[in-house]
Amino acid sequence: MKVLISGGGTGGHIYPALALIKEIKKQEPSASFLYMGTELGLENKIISQEEDIPFKAIHITGFKRKVSIENIKTIYRFLKGVHESKKVIKSFRPDIVIGTGGYVCGPVVYAAAKLKVPTVIHEQNSVPGLTNKFLSRYVDQIAICFKEALPFFPSNKVKLTGNPRASEVIQNQGVDKEMLGLNPNKKTVLIVGGSRGARPINDTCIAALPQFKQQKYEVLYITGEIHYDKVKEEIEREGNPTNIIVKPFLHNMPDYLQNVDLIVARAGATTLAEITALGVPSILIPSPYVTNNHQEKNAASLEKNGAAVLLRESELSGETLLHEIHGIVGNEAKWKEMKGNAIELGIPDAADKLYQLIKKHTK
Repeated sequence: MKVLISGGGTGGHIYPALALIKEIKKQEPSASFLYMGTELGLENKIISQEEDIPFKAIHITGFKRKVSIENIKTIYRFLKGVHESKKVIKSFRPDIVIGTGGYVCGPVVYAAAKLKVPTVIHEQNSVPGLTNKFLSRYVDQIAICFKEALPFFPSNKVKLTGNPRASEVIQNQGVDKEMLGLNPNKKTVLIVGGSRGARPINDTCIAALPQFKQQKYEVLYITGEIHYDKVKEEIEREGNPTNIIVKPFLHNMPDYLQNVDLIVARAGATTLAEITALGVPSILIPSPYVTNNHQEKNAASLEKNGAAVLLRESELSGETLLHEIHGIVGNEAKWKEMKGNAIELGIPDAADKLYQLIKKHTK
């Protein structure tokens, strides 16, 4: 099988693509791949670290949501990108072309559809982006992770597969709590605001430090590199409480999720795929700065199903955060109920489901 994959802009589009590639390799060791993205995008940096995945760059930008002269330039770049993509597709001759989101996959997948190459797009969020909405008219199949995304697409093309990142998390061995200085006999609350951290979450945690150090549970607090020094100073002022472990960043975050009892985090699609696969109850603080406010809608889906508590930034304070944490880890029945609900929402075999869908459409 020859597979061309395109997706970029954020890790939420790139890591599912990588997880899918790993699944295809597992099931078809002879499969070959080509990844198409932008030269300056995060996808170039991430894919370049993979030894056996060739990368081809095209120049494309996203549409501005406001009326702008840049949109005229974007249309030109899109058409040029389609032309470039057709040349790459004719040269590589893929059996299928897959788009995992981000504006870069627009010209790539569109070009494939026009060349009559089988196409599949994967939508990670409950509210699709502009690119996948556009492509939905041309592709053969649409894979989704949230039932809430169904109304946005032609119903005859849609299949609920979940996010292939979930399968990777399930297969991880996990990291023992002792490696981070945590007590394995106590509940652990993981607080993280993303790879760079989130100032509102950090400010809230700093305000809550005097109360955190009095709790029976332990806190693994990931600040983000740029916030670490400030938070560390505040921790020292509180006497370096033994139940609070502070780190600037954790590589391979899924390795640590195996031994977490509650997570406080943003509501990105990849995070939600991981925590539902493992059945981790959550307090979700959606970023208000994302397209279509999709993180809040992602979080609302989990809250509606009893797997999470949605806490908006506008509602955030040390007091409200502590109240919500205590309401879960301090109530065993509630914690077990949320854990069970999260597991019911998870699709741990998502990678295989997506592979089977792709195999069905491979020429």
